[in-house]
Amino acid sequence: MTIIQRDRSIIPACDVELDRFKEIVKATHDIDSVGGYKIPAKSGREGWEKAWVATAREFTIKPLIYDHQKAGTDIPDTSTDFIYAIKESGFDALIIFPESGPVTEYEWIKAAQDAGLGVIVGGEMTHPRYLDNDLSEGKTMNYTEIFKALGIERHIPGFIRRNAPEDMYEIATRMGITDFVMPGNKPGKIKYYKDLVERCGVTNPAIYSPGLVAQGGEISEGARAAGRRFHGIVGRGIYKAENINQAARELTSQLA
Repeated sequence: MTIIQRDRSIIPACDVELDRFKEIVKATHDIDSVGGYKIPAKSGREGWEKAWVATAREFTIKPLIYDHQKAGTDIPDTSTDFIYAIKESGFDALIIFPESGPVTEYEWIKAAQDAGLGVIVGGEMTHPRYLDNDLSEGKTMNYTEIFKALGIERHIPGFIRRNAPEDMYEIATRMGITDFVMPGNKPGKIKYYKDLVERCGVTNPAIYSPGLVAQGGEISEGARAAGRRFHGIVGRGIYKAENINQAARELTSQLA
């Protein structure tokens, strides 16, 4: 299923309180290139349905994407109840990062498909030391020295197997998924994973990228690497802006 009809858009990541969320939707709902809204795990089903979804629907019918940060990391058996709660609350799609293994990924995607809920599958995240071949530091922090101060002399890379994202994306494509989260601050990785899902049979995948603006990713570079279908997920660049509408319009202008 197509989650966002536009080929390119900006999606505000609304990791804020409800009042600020209302301000964001009110200020941006009439901007054509705002493709939808990413809503966080703030309050459980009753809060989603009666507060967050209801608030958004005062202004817009654009897709509402639920991001549990990170869904799809529990045991396979929890998928149906979780997916049902998301669907019944009025969401159009959810993001999963299946870091707990291929069985969980399969069962969570299948449960969402059975419920008619859109699925966006992530694999690689944007922060340092996610994969097991990564010893990079933060922008302002030296984690090698921090861990040494804890008494750990050996190098500690990321916990996730280096080619695990490839497996996550491939399983998703084989199940008919066409929408993927890829790291916006790593345009080379966007191109690499895009080529992978295309080889697995997905023509013109829709790529959703966080890691933009505050985390250093350039929207124009991410869009170039993604090709035709690109949706930039922007949090602080919008919700911390003094003028939300102006900030959103400025960001959407970079999509071309």
